[in-house]
Amino acid sequence: MKLPVIKQLTQFVEDNDEDYLIETIETLENLTEVPSLKDEELDVIGELISNMYGALEVHKMIKDGTPKKEALNSFMQRVLGAIDK
Repeated sequence: MKLPVIKQLTQFVEDNDEDYLIETIETLENLTEVPSLKDEELDVIGELISNMYGALEVHKMIKDGTPKKEALNSFMQRVLGAIDK
């Protein structure tokens, strides 16, 4: 997951609507079923999907009252904590 990408996607959701991101995730998930995709291509799609889910999570935290910067930092700390385990 890349914090700058999540930050950009979070701003996109704030400016537009989270439905755009949800529909994009669904589209990308559907693309992963193409049998001819290479592992590298699947990795890229997976990274995009995970960043979008991260942005939706951060957006939810912001909607629940967490300041944007704190929400982004908190989310990334949880991600890094999960990786370290």
